[in-house]
Amino acid sequence: MTYSGEAVPKLSVLIPTYNHEKFIAQTLDGVLMQKTDFPFEIVIGDDASKDGNAAIIAKYAEKHPEIFRAFLHPENLGPSNPRELGGKNNVAFLFEKCRGEYIALCEGDDFWTDPLKLQKQVDFLSKNPEYALTHHQLEVIYEDNTPSHPFNTPEQALNSSLEDLFRDETWFLGTASTVFRNVFKNGMTDWWWKSASGDLGIFIQVAKTGKIRFIPETMGAYRKHQGGMTNIHTPRNLFFLKNRMEMFEAINLDYGPIYSEIINRTVQKYQRLIQEIEEHLS
Repeated sequence: MTYSGEAVPKLSVLIPTYNHEKFIAQTLDGVLMQKTDFPFEIVIGDDASKDGNAAIIAKYAEKHPEIFRAFLHPENLGPSNPRELGGKNNVAFLFEKCRGEYIALCEGDDFWTDPLKLQKQVDFLSKNPEYALTHHQLEVIYEDNTPSHPFNTPEQALNSSLEDLFRDETWFLGTASTVFRNVFKNGMTDWWWKSASGDLGIFIQVAKTGKIRFIPETMGAYRKHQGGMTNIHTPRNLFFLKNRMEMFEAINLDYGPIYSEIINRTVQKYQRLIQEIEEHLS
């Protein structure tokens, strides 16, 4: 069931995209194949791509006007500098446009493979109000034909919490796997705007309101390629590491003393990493 304009959609599929001409059709086809007993909308924003990405989106939106809310920005929303924050304003813009009770994320180079993905995740959240976010297994695929592999390890816990995000030991939330409650009706928190860790910052805000549940089924794919943001957010990128540390320092002030011990250990970890890299470079 898709949004037809007759009722507020129960779920918003949020798709930020830039220069994804090679991938966007597969992304959109994976969304359009979803079978649900509730209405959903596709909220997609092209951030002034330099390839044919916007034209492809326009054709899909024209063919499916009952479900698409496509925002084809004539100019890149930025910020353009530093590059680690690129695309952030487009993401925030799209969150403001989401009308659903739930939000599903899928960037324009990832895709879904299970037509019941959204139904399964919304069913779980509807039946379990103590949970705020669900995620599932993804297959990591590579543009250079490196063998694919699961995103989450076999040891992935079924239940996680805000504390696990604050420990920041292993990244276990594949963006394209997430469906969560829309807690952003009043916008993003202040520290998020300065953070290069956009997804982590989003999930921290959600997990503040409830638990995290892992569904051990492969229902989508995470694509790694030369143009992806993971090639910028590397563990040796000093700006990224310092920015991440500063984010946790700001969260420490925002979330109060109950989490200070965990957050302080994470801040100290980043201090050590930064010191090691700076000593190596000197």
